Amino acid sequence: TMSKEKEACEILAEAEKLSKSGTGFFSQLFGGSMKLEDACDKYVKAGNLFKMGKKWSEAGAAFRKSADIREKLANKHESASNLVDAAGCYKKSEPEQAITCLARAIDIFTDMGRFTIAAKHHMSIAELYEADALNIEKAIAHYEKAADYYDGEDSKSSANKCWLKVAAYAAQLQQYTKAIELYERVALTSIESPLLKYAAKEYMFKATLCQFCLGCSGVDARQAIEKYEEWMPAFEDSRECKLVKKLIEAYENNSADGFAEAIAEYDKVTRIDEWLTTILLRIKKTIAGGDEDID
Repeated sequence: TMSKEKEACEILAEAEKLSKSGTGFFSQLFGGSMKLEDACDKYVKAGNLFKMGKKWSEAGAAFRKSADIREKLANKHESASNLVDAAGCYKKSEPEQAITCLARAIDIFTDMGRFTIAAKHHMSIAELYEADALNIEKAIAHYEKAADYYDGEDSKSSANKCWLKVAAYAAQLQQYTKAIELYERVALTSIESPLLKYAAKEYMFKATLCQFCLGCSGVDARQAIEKYEEWMPAFEDSRECKLVKKLIEAYENNSADGFAEAIAEYDKVTRIDEWLTTILLRIKKTIAGGDEDID
C-alpha cells in the first residue's frame, strides 16, 4: 500500500500543478481548459490509488477536487459523478463530508431533471444520519424528500420503502397521527398489488397500534380494525389482527398479565422487533400495574 500511496501523492502533485497552470490569464487563451481536463483525470487517478490503499479521506478529497474543476468547466454530469465517488470514500472516514458531497450532487441531478437518482442519494444521506442516531429528524427529512421524488417518478415501491421508514420514526417520536397516515397510505397502495398485498396487513397492524397509543383506549383501535377489515377482508384472519383484538380485550379488562400472555404467544411464531417492543411497552404502561417489561 505504501507504493500505491506514494504514486497517488506524485500524481496528486501533477494534478495540482496542471490545475494552477490551467487557470492563469495566458493559459486561458492557450488551451487552459485542456490542462484542467488533464488535471481532473489525474485527480481521479490519484483518488483511485488512495482508495486502493484505503486512504479514504485523501481519496475523497482528490475526487472532490476533480468535481470542483468540472463544475467550473460546466461539465455537470462528470462533476456530480466525481462528487458521488468522493462521498463513497468519505462515508468510511468522515460521514459529514460525505453528506456535503451528496447534497451538491443532488443539486446537480435535480437541475438536470434526474429525480430518481437524486432520490437515491437522499436515501444515502438519510442512512448516514441514521447511523449517527443523533440526527433522526434529519434522516426523516431526507427520507421524505426521497419519497416525494420517487412518487413523482412513479417508483411506488421505492417511495413506499421511504414512507415506511418515516412512519416508523414518527411513531417512535410519538407523532402517531403522521405515522397512521403513512401506514394507511402504504397499505392502500399495497392492497392494489398482488405482489405487495401480503405485506399490507403488517402496515394495518402498525397503524392500529399507533391508533391505540394515540387514543389511550381500545375504542380507536377497534374502529381502526373495522376499517381495515373493510379494506382487506383477509386482515381479519391474520395473526396480527387477532393479536390486536386480544390486546384490546386485556387492556379493557385492565389485565397486564393477559396483555403480556398475548404478546408472548405471538412472539413464538413471529419475533417481536425493537420497534414493536417500544410501542407495545407504551401501551402496556397505561394498564394499571403494567409498568414492568413486556415479558
